[in-house]
Amino acid sequence: MKFTDFNLKPFINKTLEDINFKETTEVQEKIIPLILKGRDVVGESKTGSGKTHTFLIPIFQKIDPESDTVQAVITAPSRELATQIYNEAMKFVANDDRIRVVNYVGGTDKNRQIEKLANSQPHLVIGTPGRVLDLINAQALKTYTANTYVVDEADMTLDMGFLTDVDKIASTFDKKVQMLVFSATIPQKLQPFLKKYLNNPVIEKIASKTVISDTIDNWLISTKGKSNNNQLLEIIKTINPYLAMIFANTKERADEIHSFLVNNGLKVAKIHGGVPPRERKRIMKSVQNLDYQYVVATDLAARGIDIEGVSHVINDAIPRDLEFFVHRVGRTGRNGLSGTAITLYAPSDDSAIRDLEKMGIKFSPKVIKNGEIVDTYDRDRREKREKTKKELDPTMIGLVKKKKKKIKPGYKKKIGWVLDERNKKQRRQEQKARGRAERKAKKQNF
Repeated sequence: MKFTDFNLKPFINKTLEDINFKETTEVQEKIIPLILKGRDVVGESKTGSGKTHTFLIPIFQKIDPESDTVQAVITAPSRELATQIYNEAMKFVANDDRIRVVNYVGGTDKNRQIEKLANSQPHLVIGTPGRVLDLINAQALKTYTANTYVVDEADMTLDMGFLTDVDKIASTFDKKVQMLVFSATIPQKLQPFLKKYLNNPVIEKIASKTVISDTIDNWLISTKGKSNNNQLLEIIKTINPYLAMIFANTKERADEIHSFLVNNGLKVAKIHGGVPPRERKRIMKSVQNLDYQYVVATDLAARGIDIEGVSHVINDAIPRDLEFFVHRVGRTGRNGLSGTAITLYAPSDDSAIRDLEKMGIKFSPKVIKNGEIVDTYDRDRREKREKTKKELDPTMIGLVKKKKKKIKPGYKKKIGWVLDERNKKQRRQEQKARGRAERKAKKQNF
């Protein structure tokens, strides 16, 4: 479907043309018409599916620039994500400068924002829940006039403890406000909020055709008892990426990786919750300007951030929450471009890897050899070999050995008959086992 099919305002079409948006993504095709009709919507789709423009386009379609009131509010759980949405919104404003859009996030001058609000109210408010609520409580930001409220990355909002603030913001609106909730997943703990504020919502779940994009090579490299730091350095020197994101499970580990790589002469940025807001803003700008070749990040800090041109994602370890694996890997291979994801693992990670494989994620085992990353054996090969050995019947092994020896023809014939019978019996047992497995699989699928 083309964006021109929506009969949008000329300045919106001009903006979409400027950013080379012609055809809709699946989430945009399904949800934009619903929002334009005024329906409350819960949109569940993976990162990188085009959610931001799914709500920005209808918001700009409905905004009346002649009215000096707040008409839409968007909250996002991190400063970086809110700023990213703001930057996309400002591309529309470039083609209609009558529309006032503001970005309210922590780490900025609240008193100055209050002073400006005394003179005029923005048409579109974008920000983090905490700062938006602060401005409402100061009676400076008058959100009660808004007709649309977007909660972006709702599951992350919940994870980071901001749902209480979002609840208080939602309570300031008129009951007729259009509620739009977007999320990669809809956790059970989010249900009370949805029931409280959404009126007969349309729930659109956009299933991924593949768990991770088929443009991504997904590699698995064993640490084999080596230190992760040295493994990371060896991988980095081997691949020499255009731009790599390195994910760590904790802020402390991110700091450790960052220091190690910097001490080895690499240009490395780090993004996590412990980095001061102003510094994070400066780092993000530098990353976008390609001043760094490597970015070390934690899951929550990096979630939803769209850094262009990420050629490689390196997982220092498998995330504790396996859902984050998909978010991490999804930082590369975007917009049809190719990408590579590399995951370091130890033998203790086998069960987590199996769980990821059950989710439909496929890995290619690799090893670094002579300065190259090359294919290696399946990590299960030893286990499979041991299993095969265990399955051999000791009696049959003895009979086979006897048959090879020089013995009387009659006895040899008898051994052959016994072996044939045992082979038939084993085949029957295997057929029965396969039949049971197939029936069980059909039952589960049904």
